Amino acid sequence: MNIFESFRLAFNGLNANKMRSFLTMLGVIIGVGSVILLVSIGQGAKSYITGEIQSLGSNLIFVMPGKIEFGGGQHPSGENKLSLDDVRLVGKKSKYMEYVGADIESSDRVKYGNKIRNVMVYGVTSNINKILNVPIVKGRDITESQVGGARKVVVIGKTVAEKFFGSGEPLGKRITIASQKFTVIGVLKERGQSMGVDRDDVVDIPITTAQSLYGLDRVSFIMGKARDSESVDPAIKEIKQIMGKRLKPNEFTVSSQGEMLGAFKNILSILTLMLAGIGGISLMVGGIGIMNIMLVSVTERTREIGVRKAVGAKTYDILIQFIIEAMTLSVLGGIIGISLGTGVSYTIKSLSSLPSEVTVWSVSIAFFFSAFVGVFFGVYPAWKASRLNPIDALRYE
Repeated sequence: MNIFESFRLAFNGLNANKMRSFLTMLGVIIGVGSVILLVSIGQGAKSYITGEIQSLGSNLIFVMPGKIEFGGGQHPSGENKLSLDDVRLVGKKSKYMEYVGADIESSDRVKYGNKIRNVMVYGVTSNINKILNVPIVKGRDITESQVGGARKVVVIGKTVAEKFFGSGEPLGKRITIASQKFTVIGVLKERGQSMGVDRDDVVDIPITTAQSLYGLDRVSFIMGKARDSESVDPAIKEIKQIMGKRLKPNEFTVSSQGEMLGAFKNILSILTLMLAGIGGISLMVGGIGIMNIMLVSVTERTREIGVRKAVGAKTYDILIQFIIEAMTLSVLGGIIGISLGTGVSYTIKSLSSLPSEVTVWSVSIAFFFSAFVGVFFGVYPAWKASRLNPIDALRYE
């Protein structure tokens, strides 16, 4: 019997039990769809975060509290000892830095008239928006003199401006933060959503004002921009020397944007593989379902196998027929699963701010793995069917 006849008999066997065949494929469909969907979300998050960090420029340098080994975790020395004095010292003595700034972060209620919003409040130095490439589209930014005098002025994000003032003029208006009145002096450029978080629902106030408002004497971290990409490495070495005169080596970490980006990529790559593994478990469960159903099919078709062997079918013919049936179930289920996972991924991307990116490698792996599942879990039932004794098979009731 040729291979085409084996395919015809295999498809006839599956077509005779359409509902059972579909339910058998369901496990593979869910498994493959899960792999595609979960990997696309992980890959989308990786691409998004990479793009966001790269958009800030290639010459950013960060000073963070504690000893951080990227890829090896954080080893804090205790309390955060970074201060505004460190910011001023690095800014004054560094030969390679164009800007040096810092910020502190807090969530608080902001009020205007009878309107109240919970927003992120950032205490910033005067140059932080230059470092982050966030321009002012209306009014002016916080100045060094306002930071030095701990003035009660505020720069607001686009969402805050719209919610509080609508189409009206926000400049010069007075809003309340932590029971203190602040004068609006500027509006930040729109930055949009970031993984479901509105980056325009923020306000900036002078960092010294924020420290007084929240009872702080430290900064969350120090951020700077080197003069150019060639200055990054000597700037890091220089900052370590400057900071090392006041702090111990385990009390601060100096890192470049590239180093942080590499660490993020490694973390997100591991996360993506973990998500793919979760989907792979579903696929394995689907494969076990195929094996169970094929064993049932062998039992139900014992007499048919006996008749075929009695009229000349060889062991090889029976083996191939059942392997083809198992592969057909898994491959067809894989194709449907790929279509389903891809469709859901693009739907999520279009209807929400959750990043999602379907990759060729994830589709290829899901498809070939589904085919492998069909062969792997179909071999034993096929072997069992091919080994049946024709006389015993004909007597089977």
